[in-house]
Formats: sequence, structure tokens, C-alpha cells
Amino acid sequence: MESFIPTTIQLSYLGATALFFLGLKKLGSPATARQGNTLAAGGMLIAVVATLLDLQVVNYPMIGGAIALGSIIGVIAAKKVAMTDMPQMVGLLNGLGGAASALVAIAEFYRLLGEGNVPLNATITAILGSLIGGITFTGSAIAFAKLQGLITGKPVSLPGQQIINIFLFASFIAGSGLLLFNPLNTVAFLAITAIALVLGLFLVLPIGGGDMPVVISLLNSLSGLAASAAGFVVMNNVLIIAGALVGASGLILTEIMCKGMNRSLPNVLFSAFGATAAGGGGGATADGGDKSVHKIDAEEGAMMLGYARSVVIVPGYGMAVAQAQHSVRELADQLEKKGVDVKYAIHPVAGRMPGHMNVLLAEANVSYGQLHDMDDINPEFERTDVALVIGANDVVNPDAKTDSSSPIYGMPILEVDKAKNTIVIKRSLKPGYAGIDNNLFYRDNTMMYFGSAKEAVGQLVSEVKQL
Repeated sequence: MESFIPTTIQLSYLGATALFFLGLKKLGSPATARQGNTLAAGGMLIAVVATLLDLQVVNYPMIGGAIALGSIIGVIAAKKVAMTDMPQMVGLLNGLGGAASALVAIAEFYRLLGEGNVPLNATITAILGSLIGGITFTGSAIAFAKLQGLITGKPVSLPGQQIINIFLFASFIAGSGLLLFNPLNTVAFLAITAIALVLGLFLVLPIGGGDMPVVISLLNSLSGLAASAAGFVVMNNVLIIAGALVGASGLILTEIMCKGMNRSLPNVLFSAFGATAAGGGGGATADGGDKSVHKIDAEEGAMMLGYARSVVIVPGYGMAVAQAQHSVRELADQLEKKGVDVKYAIHPVAGRMPGHMNVLLAEANVSYGQLHDMDDINPEFERTDVALVIGANDVVNPDAKTDSSSPIYGMPILEVDKAKNTIVIKRSLKPGYAGIDNNLFYRDNTMMYFGSAKEAVGQLVSEVKQL
């Protein structure tokens, strides 16, 4: 019996790992993402149950109570948190994962300390766990606060911020050296843990809200690495593997996000992007200056859309804020009834987290076959009668292709400017997160329909029905 339980546990971990791989594979497509989540969740359930069978578990009532409490909070959060607030929730969950991993490292360190012997490998993993977990926790907390509007989304930097960060990293390395030399030095361990927490704050505060998709995916990767480090601390194979999978997939996603913005990761982390004064990159002011725009109302917009042969809808964060995804789907349904070919163009960094637009449109039951990524849809714009931009800004700014002085120059965009006509639904001419004016708004074939996305699309639906 004593040999049967460990063997069963390891075999269960192997099965859970297989489900993790299958789940990640299916997450690569919106059509199979839900099934992928189910498989991965099933794998995690198997891993949790197998771990509870471990003979080293000493307090089942406490663990059971914690699981029950966490499950209740998770269910409530899943039902109460709006889809538009999902980026904040993801950021918060990343932080909690990092905090849990750091606490595991700290607890194991003090357990070994109580025995009077902290092995070198345990010291190294404790150092890594506290560093990665601490940065992930406080960094995610700042990301959550920025996304939730609790603090400004603009870059916030102290004078000499980079020098301060270098000093903190150097202090962490020095403290880690002391701890490796004397593993019983609790002061050094507490000091490096505190430094890791401060580093998380100082690394994310200088990053603007427009870069939050990259930050969230990077913090997601760090939370996985922290979990993997915790796995080495407690010698749990499935935790090591699961953490490594999250870390690797998070890094791949971070690279995709950076590519979508035509920027390197160091540039995102250290350039304080988003601080550019409004009106740069084209010489126009935020209100358009001496430029003029073509304004239309719901009736004119409905006529353009209703009598078009093809329409490409480009959703942005403005659609998410207004929670207009259901109205957008209703508009698409009405256009399709009139024989219009409707597609959706999804930019990889539209919204506040990777896949934000896909999640919102999926909630509104938009067919996965209508969702097209940037590379697939861009060649279609030249044959598109109307491109309908809803709350998007920087991801459709043609300056990224034509103005070498623009801070977003070289960033891949959705080429809506090539469509025969473009309708932009926006509250005002206010710049996006890049802080620059969008010359798309002033082009001859662009029509501006000012207003809240939900109300504006709702009016279009009413007008289209009357055509």
C-alpha cells in the first residue's frame, strides 16, 4: 500500500500533464478555446486530488477549508465580474499566483530553518521564488490598479528611476550572496523579499496603460515561473511542469504582443511609452486643429452599411468600455439579413489584454468563422465597401505606416484606410493610449459618428431595420 500511493500519484500527475498540453493546444483557436479550458481545468483537478492523497499532507481540515473558501470566491467572481473587467481579474489572479508561490518559498525556508539546516538547493529556490513571486505580486497589483482606474494609467516615474531600479537589483544580488554564504541569515532573506516586492512596484508604475496587454502576458509568464520555483521548493513534479508551461506560453504570448506593437520587450518595460504629448506624430492637435472631419448621423451611417456588399467591423477598447458587443452582433445580424457580407477584424493588441476582443465577441455569440486576425483581413480591406471602426484608435492609425516621426511608426495596423469608406464610432477626437492624433479621422473617405459605442450602434440597428 505504501508503494501503491506514490506510484498512483505520479501516474495521476502524468495524466494531468497530458491534459495541460491538450488544453494549451486547443487554446490556440477561439473555436476550441472553451474545450481547452475544460481539459486544463480537469487536469488541474486531477493534480489537486492526487496531491491530497500524498502521505505528507498533515492537515486536511485546514486545506479543505481553504479550498472551499477559494472555490466560493472564485465562483462569485466568475459570475459577478463583467467581461469588460476581465483584464483586471486576470491581472489580479496573476498577482495572487505570484504571492502564493512566494509564500510557499518563504514557508519552506523557515521550515528548514527550524530544523537548523537549509541546503544550498533549497536556498537557491527560495531566493528565486521570493524574487519572481514578489515582483509578480506587486507588479500585478499595480497593473490591476491601473486597469481599474484606481491610479492613473499614465506612466509614473520617480526622478532617476532607472538608477533606483539598478540599485535595487544590485541590493537583491548582494543580499542573495549573503544568504548563500550563510543560509541561516533571516535578515538577509527578509531583506531580499522586501526588495522583490518594491521592484514589482517600480517596474510596472512607469509603464503606460496602452502597454497593459504586454504587461499582463509577461506577468502571467512570471506567475508560471514562480509556480515552477515553488514546485522545486516542495519537490512537486506537476507544479514544476504546470509552472513551466505557463511560463513558456506567457513568454510566447508576450513576444506576439510586442510584435503586434512593433516594439521590443525592453522598450515596453523601460521607455515609458504613452507619455507622448497629444498631437504628436502628425502635427495635428487632439481636437484636430485646423483639420476638418466628415460627421454623419445614424441614418446616413445605416444607409452606407445597409447598401454595402461587404462590411468589416473593427472593435476596440471603446466597444469594451461601452459593453456594446451585443449591439454590434445585432447590427451584424441585421446587415446579413440584407445580404451584406460581414467580417470582424481583430488586432492582437486591441483592448486591455490579449484576446480581449475575441472574448467579448464570443460572449455575444459571434460566430468564430467571422473573426479574422490582422494578417488575414488586411488584404481584404481594398475590396471592402465599409470598414466600421468601433472605439479603436492606435491600431488603425495610418501614421504607423507613413510617418517615420510617429512613436508608433512600424507598428502593424489594421489597414482600414484602404477600404472604400470608413465609419469611425468614437466619443471624440481624443487620442488613444499612444497619446497621438489619428490622421485617419480627417481623410476624405472617413466618416465620424460621435457618441457612446453602445448607443451609436443601437441607433444604427434601428435605422438599418427601416431600410
